[in-house]
Amino acid sequence: MSETRYASVLGLGFGDCGKGHFVDALTRRWQAHTVVRFSGGAQAGHNVVTSADGGGVGRHHTFSQFGAGTLVPGTRTVLLDPMVLHPTALLVEAEALARTGVHDALSRLMIDARCRITTPYHQAAGRAREFLRGDSAHGTCGVGVGETVRHALAHPDQAMRYADLSGVNASHVREQLDKLNSIRETLLAELSPLCPQNGGEALAVEMQTLQDVSLAGKWFNVARALARQCAPVSIEMMGDQLKQPGCVLFEGAQGVLLDEWRGFHPHTTWSSITTAAVEAAAACFDLAAPIGHYGVLRSYLTRHGAGPFPTHDESLNDLLPEPHNHSEGWQGRFRRGHPDAVLLRYALEVTGPLNGLLVSHLDVFQRGTSLQWCEGYSNPFSSIIDRLPIGVRGDLSHQSMLTSLLESARPRYALDSMHSDRDYLDRIASVTELPVVFRSYGNTSATIRGQ
Repeated sequence: MSETRYASVLGLGFGDCGKGHFVDALTRRWQAHTVVRFSGGAQAGHNVVTSADGGGVGRHHTFSQFGAGTLVPGTRTVLLDPMVLHPTALLVEAEALARTGVHDALSRLMIDARCRITTPYHQAAGRAREFLRGDSAHGTCGVGVGETVRHALAHPDQAMRYADLSGVNASHVREQLDKLNSIRETLLAELSPLCPQNGGEALAVEMQTLQDVSLAGKWFNVARALARQCAPVSIEMMGDQLKQPGCVLFEGAQGVLLDEWRGFHPHTTWSSITTAAVEAAAACFDLAAPIGHYGVLRSYLTRHGAGPFPTHDESLNDLLPEPHNHSEGWQGRFRRGHPDAVLLRYALEVTGPLNGLLVSHLDVFQRGTSLQWCEGYSNPFSSIIDRLPIGVRGDLSHQSMLTSLLESARPRYALDSMHSDRDYLDRIASVTELPVVFRSYGNTSATIRGQ
């Protein structure tokens, strides 16, 4: 491939739609030399399962910060600001990749010097805030991404960047340790007045982390080990990589229904998951070709943890097993629901112009599962709803109104159920004229059909 091709892969749901699966497949089909992570952070969980080669055992990895094309030899990952970096978690992920046979993941990694850094204090504070919300929990993966962004916006002078890990002289180290202590003191001062005297053992553990002065030095030494192996890179160095002939994939995190401005507030993530976000992140490179944008759909809807989900159906739990998504841990209960035309229309409108769709999990119909198609909602306060109103970007009061609307909505299903992939694809075509570029009937690249 002598020409340069750019494409993004963006989730159109609440996450868990198959982005990692398709990034791995497109890396192989389009011979991508680089995968760019441009949003989210270590809370991503992009599963890739490879086919068994020569009768051997296939590989599985849940990608968190490395690009989901990393199982393909030679493919590089670029972590591009505004993605939020969790240095110590990235080192743990590199070790996990080594156990699958990928021993050179760090040598194939480029990290933008501008990326914000999650510290143990951000992680503890984010978890503490979620504990304090009680029954009004927003939903969190517990790795500190949202808290890192929130704190950097509120206290820009305290924001740590990846470049801060690379200095070696004593004065630089002292400066960064002072910054870490300032982060700790600020978060502790914010949270201490909010904590009840008997807030429980779990909350106490997080508050103890915020009180631990010695943790800063221990963490900084480990984080600096990453910078020694993978030095911060400049815009110019990343640009040289992205402008090489061949294919570059931009891998989105989460899904647009969790977008910080377009998701259903407050059950959202602190990052943007739209075509505009891709273009904004890539704008500094003056790329020679346009970026083609592709939206990913799962044949049925899923959602982790808190937040509105009109078509949620407990009866689907046993029918649709989920080997790589569980209900334990910070993400909360994994829920399944029927396809929803209202949310699909909304996702298509707010994501931005797309070049096509990538549809996963179509094998559910081959296993004899039938799904219903939600055409609209009935609502006790209004007439039938088949389209959600689009607000001004940044108007969180409008997004909160949509949350209330969805929480009271009752799905109105089409009379005839869907029994095959053709039934489902016909329904999709009734909502959008976008082509379905690739269809997936399993969890490996070998099960994908299309161009």
